[in-house]
Amino acid sequence: MSSAFTTTVLHLTTGSSETVTDLTPDCEQFLSRAASGRDGLLNIFVPHATAGIAVLETGAGSDADLLAALHTLLPADDRWQHRHGTPGHGRDHVVPALVPPHATLPVIAGRLELGTWQSVCLVDTNVSNDSRQVRLSFLG
Repeated sequence: MSSAFTTTVLHLTTGSSETVTDLTPDCEQFLSRAASGRDGLLNIFVPHATAGIAVLETGAGSDADLLAALHTLLPADDRWQHRHGTPGHGRDHVVPALVPPHATLPVIAGRLELGTWQSVCLVDTNVSNDSRQVRLSFLG
């Protein structure tokens, strides 16, 4: 039997452009090992000051819409007090206030309980740092 609490770390390279990366297959693969058919909770956490976790539809334009909305709300210009890095990088440090760095989702009989069109995604607007860790933890 698996332990009541199990964690793994994903190491991702997000590239040099703003991205929404679907983590759902990684979450499902982790749960197939960690949950062993049990009910519980999956916590997804990105320990970075410029990235977040979102549950949204992907592949139909919603991921691009999210990045566009973040550009509208948080323009990449010189208004930000946090000024190191690429121009407008200060906005990247505000993103986690709108797209939190974590999500906790139900797991039923070892499977992630998502709606029909929902996916678990890493939202990364920081083009200066393409190396990310995402921690997946199952509590069952």
